[in-house]
Amino acid sequence: MRWALEAQDPEGWLTRVDPELISANDGMFKHHLDRYKYPDRYGSKPDKHRADGLHFLQELDSRIARAGQLCGTKQGFTDTAIMPFVRQFAAVDRDWFDAQRLPSLQGWLASHLASDRFASVMYRAAPWSEGDQPIIVDGFKHIHQSHELV
Repeated sequence: MRWALEAQDPEGWLTRVDPELISANDGMFKHHLDRYKYPDRYGSKPDKHRADGLHFLQELDSRIARAGQLCGTKQGFTDTAIMPFVRQFAAVDRDWFDAQRLPSLQGWLASHLASDRFASVMYRAAPWSEGDQPIIVDGFKHIHQSHELV
């Protein structure tokens, strides 16, 4: 993501980066997410890891409550780097996540999930089979089936 934005950053995402928060997400939070989401794989106690992960979510909620996004009023690099992990954590037990007192984080996640940008990068096509038309992703704006081979 950084490499692409260094070439072209039309929305100034690289001006909204918090390396320490991303490191906490990629380290401690990801550790707890994996053990909460996959307790059989890790031989872990999911409730403990859910509670430990909740501390990080509370920190995110507090930051978002102050500014609207993680590093200011507009979406930036940090939001885009962390949102998929929050999404995974929420998806493990959506009822539990929705019942937590995380109103700013829950709204932030909902707005990212409802965005056109998210829909364009999370497009799910049916598995391709021999004879199917190729699916072309055109600059993340249009996804269509092509009648031409590229």
